[in-house]
Amino acid sequence: MTAHDNAQTTQHRAEVSARIKERARAEGFHKVGIVRAEALDVERTRLEEWLQRGYHGAMQWLARDPVQRTDPRLVMPQARSIVVVALNYYTPHEHTNDNATGKISRYAWGDDYHEVVGDKLKSLLAWIKEQWPEAEGKTCVDIQPMLDKAWAVRAGLGWLGKHTNLITREYGSWVFIGELLLNLELAYDSEPVEDHCGTCTLCIDACPTQAITEPYVLDSNRCISYATIELRADELPAEVAANLDGWLYGCDICQDVCPWNHFAQPTDEARFEPRPEMVAANLETILALTPEAYAARFRRSAIKRAKLAGLKRNARTLLDHTPKKDNADEAD
Repeated sequence: MTAHDNAQTTQHRAEVSARIKERARAEGFHKVGIVRAEALDVERTRLEEWLQRGYHGAMQWLARDPVQRTDPRLVMPQARSIVVVALNYYTPHEHTNDNATGKISRYAWGDDYHEVVGDKLKSLLAWIKEQWPEAEGKTCVDIQPMLDKAWAVRAGLGWLGKHTNLITREYGSWVFIGELLLNLELAYDSEPVEDHCGTCTLCIDACPTQAITEPYVLDSNRCISYATIELRADELPAEVAANLDGWLYGCDICQDVCPWNHFAQPTDEARFEPRPEMVAANLETILALTPEAYAARFRRSAIKRAKLAGLKRNARTLLDHTPKKDNADEAD
């Protein structure tokens, strides 16, 4: 191939990439970057070290095949490029400290993000196939064995915060991440975003269970989000149960205190607006749910992840640890 041919190929890939990014934004994604589909060797080493420390808790699926999780070509052998997207989900509603209710993590207030992000990625892939019939792709939204945050960092969408969440300059950490694997050779983003956490340790200091054991390292065994969503045990760990701080499903403490989330902008995605009683749920109502009522209430909601038994366990634990009203005056 001549230098002229190389130049034409480079220009063509840049034009295709620009059009794909423009279309991704038209689909509603707030940030988009494109990177080469290749192995994440450094991230694989870090993942293996994290697993060896047992920080994945009971999430055994994370330990099954670290190699696959760090090489997208094992997810889609023909993959050559990865379109990485971020979708802002912030809505300006506030939790209540009412002891009769349990707080729900902001990401689960509206419709299930797997469906929202997945629908947008599928629409993007369909458009790409119309423009370039030779294109093949695979959409990935959390369920597939992809290191979402690592790819977002590599694509220049933001940096990994000390709380281990992706932080973007424009939307803080209130973003969902997704990927589209493509068999097309494209132009790649190569400028990482500088880590702007600096000397700040607010997220580490605020965690009531000290789940962030050191900057950029999270022990799931101590994490309120892990315990209230992923853990299938009949009872919550004692240290977590005593420090729930009102959280029924998930936990946003480390994100709520992050200075970068002071710049949060309300999302323009209507499906992320809170459903009724999603910002906070009445605990007695949760305990009274039948399987049928549970299925109807949380249809197409990410809260299904905790299962009915898990939600009831969490509600019961919150009520058991609610400070009892002092009746001394009444006794007088």
